[in-house]
Amino acid sequence: MNTTGVIGNWNERKEKLKQKFGFLTDNDLMFEDGKKEEMLGKLQIKLGKTKEELLKIIGNL
Repeated sequence: MNTTGVIGNWNERKEKLKQKFGFLTDNDLMFEDGKKEEMLGKLQIKLGKTKEELLKIIGNL
């Protein structure tokens, strides 16, 4: 799955992620240019998901 499309509407998606996973913080979901993979890696660890699972969750929001 293309991560660019998944991250495209990030402000909207991060709010939905916070609703779905109440323990995520703004710092967990902070997107910085050039650090997309780092943020996704941190979310993978925190949620216990593979990258593919995580991208599917984000894509379905």
